[in-house]
Amino acid sequence: MVGTADGRVRWGILATGGIAAAFAADLVDLPDAEIVAVASRSEESARAFAERFGIPRAYGEWDALAGDEDVDVVYVATPHSAHRAAAGLCLAAGRNVLCEKAFTLNAREAGELVALARERGLFLMEAMWMYCHPLVRRLKALVDDGAIGEVRSVQADFGLAGPFPPSHRLRNPALGGGALLDLGVYPVSFAQLLLGEPLDLVAKAVLSGEGVDLQTGALLSWESGALASVHCSIHGGTPVRASVTGSRGRIDVPDGFFFPDHFVLHRDGRDPEEYRADPADGPRTSLRHEANEVMRALRAGETESPLVPLDGTLAVMRTLDAIRERIGVRYPGEAVEPDLATV
Repeated sequence: MVGTADGRVRWGILATGGIAAAFAADLVDLPDAEIVAVASRSEESARAFAERFGIPRAYGEWDALAGDEDVDVVYVATPHSAHRAAAGLCLAAGRNVLCEKAFTLNAREAGELVALARERGLFLMEAMWMYCHPLVRRLKALVDDGAIGEVRSVQADFGLAGPFPPSHRLRNPALGGGALLDLGVYPVSFAQLLLGEPLDLVAKAVLSGEGVDLQTGALLSWESGALASVHCSIHGGTPVRASVTGSRGRIDVPDGFFFPDHFVLHRDGRDPEEYRADPADGPRTSLRHEANEVMRALRAGETESPLVPLDGTLAVMRTLDAIRERIGVRYPGEAVEPDLATV
């Protein structure tokens, strides 16, 4: 049985960094969620995190959390480079998993996790909170319903001003550093939410001395003729906006496209229509929506979320692999295997 007798889902948190703290803070505010354990490679860090959020058990090793039978689902919040090992450990021990994005370093690792989850009949989901955001779901529904006609193009960007020193995790190849996996996953995922997996792509990047991408731009193309221009950077702040243009109109998301508070629908021959987030949905940066989706799926006995399907996650990872193949970024100990039809 998933959850306690009163219906609460019991969470374990693996890692204690900033995103883990943000997720824990949102879980604490959800009446049907309970954090029962946290793990870190440092017992001191795990204990400090547990004290901060009132978590009863703190482990100084991942194995102990993975083996905790009181944990219904583990949230994996390690750097990208450890996602395969951490999520795989939890799945092998029988734990359901919500794993941060980028889901893994590459599509091969992602495929291994998906195969393991499906073999064990366990729930697995990428923590692509954008897909669970109510306003993003509304935008997708409008596009799917033909509000702007056939999609012709998508533009999306995400850049941070920096500068980040060479010692920072975003510039560390061993941690899957660079703009693409940390930030570019959002523009790529936004485009694929609306258009699916691209047929082909071209990409250019500026690389650091360590061999990670400081800035990457890519043009994705589909058999329909649709194009998507995506950009990410860790050495230049961008508006973090997106636009979707169709044959009969467009939708503009002017600020923070992956956690918007509003967007504007422009239909040919009509006045612009503004859609705003419902204040009842909580702060625009809240991670509660993905947590609620995980708990809904677990209670329903589902092993995948229809909002963040595993096949979609695999498709995004193949695109990220293909971009890295074009720009020449490799991480220690891996061989990139792009899987687009034209590669």
